Amino acid sequence: MARFIEPQQYQNETAGELKNRSDIESRYTWNIQDIYSDESLWEEDFRQVEILIPKMNKYIGKLGDSAAMLLSAMEECDVISVMLERLHLYAMLAKDTDTRDTKYIAMDSRINSLFARESSALAFMMPEILKIGESKLEQFMEDNEALKKYAHFFNDLLRTKKHTLSIEQEELLASASEITGFPYDTFSVFTNADLEFPTIPDENGNDIQISHGRYQAALYSMNRNYRRDAFKAYYTPYIKFSNTLANLFNANLKSKIFIGKARKYSTALEASLDRNNIPVRVYETLIEMVSQNLQPMHRWIALKKKILKLDKFHPYDVYVGLFTEQKEKHYGYDESVNLVKSSLEILGKDYSSTLSTAFSNRWIDVYETAGKRGGAYSSGTTFGVHPYVLLNWTGLLNDVFTLAHEMGHNMHSFLTGLHQPYIYADYSIFLAEIASTFNEALLFEYLLKNVTTREEKLSLLERYLNNISATFYRQTMFAEFELKSYGELEKGGALTADTLRELYNEVYGKYMGPDMTIDTEEDYTWARVPHFYYNYYVFQYATGFAASEALAAKVKKEGVPAVEKYLNFLKAGKSDYPLTILKEAGVDMLTPEPTYAVAKRMNAVLDQIEELM
Repeated sequence: MARFIEPQQYQNETAGELKNRSDIESRYTWNIQDIYSDESLWEEDFRQVEILIPKMNKYIGKLGDSAAMLLSAMEECDVISVMLERLHLYAMLAKDTDTRDTKYIAMDSRINSLFARESSALAFMMPEILKIGESKLEQFMEDNEALKKYAHFFNDLLRTKKHTLSIEQEELLASASEITGFPYDTFSVFTNADLEFPTIPDENGNDIQISHGRYQAALYSMNRNYRRDAFKAYYTPYIKFSNTLANLFNANLKSKIFIGKARKYSTALEASLDRNNIPVRVYETLIEMVSQNLQPMHRWIALKKKILKLDKFHPYDVYVGLFTEQKEKHYGYDESVNLVKSSLEILGKDYSSTLSTAFSNRWIDVYETAGKRGGAYSSGTTFGVHPYVLLNWTGLLNDVFTLAHEMGHNMHSFLTGLHQPYIYADYSIFLAEIASTFNEALLFEYLLKNVTTREEKLSLLERYLNNISATFYRQTMFAEFELKSYGELEKGGALTADTLRELYNEVYGKYMGPDMTIDTEEDYTWARVPHFYYNYYVFQYATGFAASEALAAKVKKEGVPAVEKYLNFLKAGKSDYPLTILKEAGVDMLTPEPTYAVAKRMNAVLDQIEELM
């Protein structure tokens, strides 16, 4: 694993002002013309959807008339949804390329309005299908073979019958979706486009303006003063606007609580999990089991503090590299693509071929540029269009794993869209983080197998422990904080900025242990995490990590049979319930074993590090 440096124009990603998009080679940018070759075509489809939506009125009161009538309504609904998602994908990617461009902000807003109109216009369908009844639906599917592809959809709808409202109530909730989505939309624009971060000296004394990407990179710096200054600078605007952000946080949670109550759920958690038929005990058991197994996490913090020879260990010390190879090595994007491809060869030729297509055909937007959305994501399944990946590359080892992670999502989306009809051409949120962390597990094993020095092995083991910390323990910590936040509102309490700080401080202290000194800035983490707006999303990072570790172990141990089961998992989409799909792949998340296995593995890796040292 020779040291590799990017071409000159990308060597100093974190120095000076951010580059403009025009300064980046096109091969490092995504090609959204694959969605629409011209924006006039986008406008054409937009107008077409506007025409199609009101035409669905012709089916009101008639879905139960015949199998042919029901099939026609379902298929026309699919056509509208496919076009809408394609419109949304283009607008989202264009907006995220430069969040300052009001043209694409407006396009995205128009799409959100159109989604609300579609939801309102189609609100009659679920109540009407439920009125048809189970026996008549079965007869319809016997009468018309083409309806059978909707069998699981109908069964799932019947399962949630008591939470489906009248047509008028469904229309009202649907029309309110634009309003209930407002807190997140405002948070996203505010934090990505409007927040102004301070300028500070970097390790070399050069003035740099802190950004989302530069903050993340700074946490890995060996210069502790720079880490501390970047940490404090990054939180400065969040602290300044903490009352505003607390109001947005409240509004988001209250909207989810309102929708849950309207649908006759006892809590927002139950409402969120029931969409995927996930029992509440899965969430509660995760927190309970992890809380009983915090010793490896506390042990890791204590070991880091000891190796760094610190009197006090702070949140800005968590990610700093402990060993020589990690301190020195810069990972170029092109080199990293080859590493990821090599690590995933075990999954077979077809998987590898599609992966190569993604890398060579501009499915990925690589570098941070002025106004670009922070972080990283895969766009998910959009029927008939390949998925996209957003990165903000800084050349750290963490970026290599992020690339593997997002390509896991991408391959999951691509294979689901390729093998399922539209109605199932997506995967549930519960399964969303499995393919991504599975790829990370295989990349880790590949890198570890090819190390040539003790220091390099130590740095990889450290990276693995950081991954368990961030993806398993930290996300469970977030999940507990989210549960406590919702609980405070659901029992009639209030969430002020101070209340949120106290809640977060309490949970953070519990998970990090006695060797962590908690800075005031860390108490404001609730104000900056976008996933808290996703409604009980974060716990699935932890369950997904546990499941992916189990699946990766099976693939390495069993070979082809386990690979086939895993590929079938990637192709399954929403054709069955997520717990069932996962169980068929070989993992039962209703048992505590996957969670215990992660804690056990973390302790084993800690033992390896101590032995090597």
